[in-house]
Amino acid sequence: MSESEVVVERPVVKRRGAGRSVVGTRRWVAVVFLLPALVLLGALVVYPIVFSVYRSLFDASGDGFVGLGNYGEMFSDDGIRTALKNNVIWVVVAPAVSTALGLIFAVLTERIRWGTAFKLVVFMPMAISMLAAGIIFRLVYDQDPERGVANAVWVSVHDTFAEPAPFPGAKPRPNADLRPSGGGAFTTRSAVRAAASGASASSGSSASPVNLPLVAVQQADVRDAKPAAAAGPQPGKVTGTVWLDFTRGGGGRPNVIDGREKALAGLTVEAVKGGTVVASATTAADGTYALPADKADGARLRLPAANFAESYNGVDWLGPALVTPAIIGSYVWMWAGFAMVLIAAGLAAVPRELLEAARVDGAGEWQVFRRITVPLLAPVLVVVLVTLMINVLKIFDLVYIIAPGSSIRSANVLALQLFQSSFGTDVDEGLGSAIAVFLLLLVLPVMYVNLRRIRKERGR
Repeated sequence: MSESEVVVERPVVKRRGAGRSVVGTRRWVAVVFLLPALVLLGALVVYPIVFSVYRSLFDASGDGFVGLGNYGEMFSDDGIRTALKNNVIWVVVAPAVSTALGLIFAVLTERIRWGTAFKLVVFMPMAISMLAAGIIFRLVYDQDPERGVANAVWVSVHDTFAEPAPFPGAKPRPNADLRPSGGGAFTTRSAVRAAASGASASSGSSASPVNLPLVAVQQADVRDAKPAAAAGPQPGKVTGTVWLDFTRGGGGRPNVIDGREKALAGLTVEAVKGGTVVASATTAADGTYALPADKADGARLRLPAANFAESYNGVDWLGPALVTPAIIGSYVWMWAGFAMVLIAAGLAAVPRELLEAARVDGAGEWQVFRRITVPLLAPVLVVVLVTLMINVLKIFDLVYIIAPGSSIRSANVLALQLFQSSFGTDVDEGLGSAIAVFLLLLVLPVMYVNLRRIRKERGR
């Protein structure tokens, strides 16, 4: 055997730690420690999912096998279709608005000294439970401006630009010379005539002033009103009085101005010919008015609807048309702070050299924000957006608490429908299980995107 063919056999040395994992722990030890967590995971997650899939294949009693019948009913029911449509609105609008506001708050508060205090205030709603937030916003959206903050602000803005009616809800006394003329206005049955000698105008053949008695006036509107005065004749004028023909405690005479009856000041009185207003006047503090006889002669007197329009009570925020946007607004109020904190943390990691270099090269603040800040924050924005999308797919508390009974069907979402189908008045656990499985299928793609993103981040 040549020297080159000599084979040296080395002794096999058994390595210590054989059968152990990379971290040096025996596999059976790891299994023992993980077993309680795996048992809980199986009992609380895997078993409910498997049972829900199984239960969705049976009818309401659980005895009759219906196959995919519950899934077909889910897409044919009008209430569930409304819930599905609202869920689409929630997934598209709520995460996008919350993320956008969080980005704006994070960027704008970066350069101000009180930015930390502002962030604290914006983030504070996250400390409130969904139940408490729902109760708060149920009051905020209350229709009564005396209680609802939203309508109190809205009514204040409206009344700044539109004068409220002086006597909402008032109407003529029965048997008076006034009849409804459409739209809430009241017009005299007979035309007024002016005396040829310039004496007082008359109603029909009478030379007396044209008095217009009203009732159903709210006491608060006449609390500080002066006593009504009988209008005297004026040359070249058609005169009269508009007053509250009601005496507290009784004793007054119908269609007669008694001493204790209140004047209705600030009402508009119009003279109408052929549907056209030819003259108008406003009642004085004592309720009297005067119209030029040359224009009002032969006309009918009209009290326009603007005198009696009901007080503006704002917007029906929780009505069928606006209930979903209103609830989304409460959700944004809660979760915009969450988005702001995460984005602010990502913004703190952005290299300031890039921003300063862009400004030195002549880029404006909008260009820096759009071309540098947002692209560098893209991973954080995706995290926030995906997290909120998963969150809104499960939204239940706010809708259940804020939406009144009259609008609950218009505000319905899948999680609420799941609760109603499983535990409501018409219990159908088969249909409820089908909705639960469908919700799981909706969440899975979003979770898959999130897991892919996490793996990419680890691979860098």
